[in-house]
Amino acid sequence: DIISAIEFDKTGDHLATGDRGGRVVLFERTDTKDHGVPRRDLERMEYPIGRHPEFRYKTEFQSHEPEFDYLKSLEIEEKINKIRWCQTANGALFLLSTNDKTIKFWKVQEKKVKKISDMNLDPSKAVGNGSIASSSTPKHCLANGGSPDRSYNYLGNDFSFPPGGLPSLRLPVVVVTSQETNLVARCRRVYAHAHDYHINSVSNN
Repeated sequence: DIISAIEFDKTGDHLATGDRGGRVVLFERTDTKDHGVPRRDLERMEYPIGRHPEFRYKTEFQSHEPEFDYLKSLEIEEKINKIRWCQTANGALFLLSTNDKTIKFWKVQEKKVKKISDMNLDPSKAVGNGSIASSSTPKHCLANGGSPDRSYNYLGNDFSFPPGGLPSLRLPVVVVTSQETNLVARCRRVYAHAHDYHINSVSNN
């Protein structure tokens, strides 16, 4: 889609673009991270002619959806009119994005996603929804660990216990090995239904 808004953050290390489809795409600068040299020192160096800042794709998210104002019979398109960066905190990125009528406050942060690598369940003995089937396990067990010493006639004849009592309870143990980090964009606040006219710009103090 055609880009309708573009904005650098205060440091110049991040770039945000908005398009007519209501999406916001974030880019991150990569050429300033070489050799651990601060950005201010790199700007004082004499770059060879033709050297340009390099940005790589970071993430994207759907910021706005098309809406319809039934009171005014007005169709509100999802096109992003303006993007403004806010102050970062705890490694998270904050920004404002707006279409013609609605301003949204976004938080983009890295989240660790845990992946299960191993469970101590034998697949050959697993039945149904993951319970373990064995010869020592009764066919019908009471919930919450009912005692076989008592008679539960009020529960009906469907519940029965083996002569030796219930076996020990076996709980599955989950092994988590890898924790990948993914960028997650969350809308923290929506400023809507506050403007009679179209929003052309947005600023924060």
